[in-house]
Amino acid sequence: MDKKYGSIAIENAELEAFENRTKDRKYEIEFTCPEFTCLCPRSGFPDFATIFIKYVPDQYCVELKSLKLYINKFRDDSVFHEDVTNRILDDLVKLLDPHYIEVVADFNVRGNIHTVVKAEHSK
Repeated sequence: MDKKYGSIAIENAELEAFENRTKDRKYEIEFTCPEFTCLCPRSGFPDFATIFIKYVPDQYCVELKSLKLYINKFRDDSVFHEDVTNRILDDLVKLLDPHYIEVVADFNVRGNIHTVVKAEHSK
């Protein structure tokens, strides 16, 4: 069976940036990604979360389609909640070098436990 174009786009996803055109002031950008999914590395069961990203850009901003595809790429990854949160943060810091960035992963309840992982970085 041939892969669909969406699966191919997600498989080849890379984060992209564009130049911040309003460098004369600090401002905040927020994204909510309510359909995040990855796999539990212990059980293989899917984990679902809402990912919140908030940052103050310096020279660059993240391109939204590339962020969407990047986030969707985790759907086949076996990764712990703490690691996924920090990986998203690290990848965005590497791409953007923002003044400030925060990533919050609010995972759905599983096994009677609700997990929220918050990671942040500032210059």
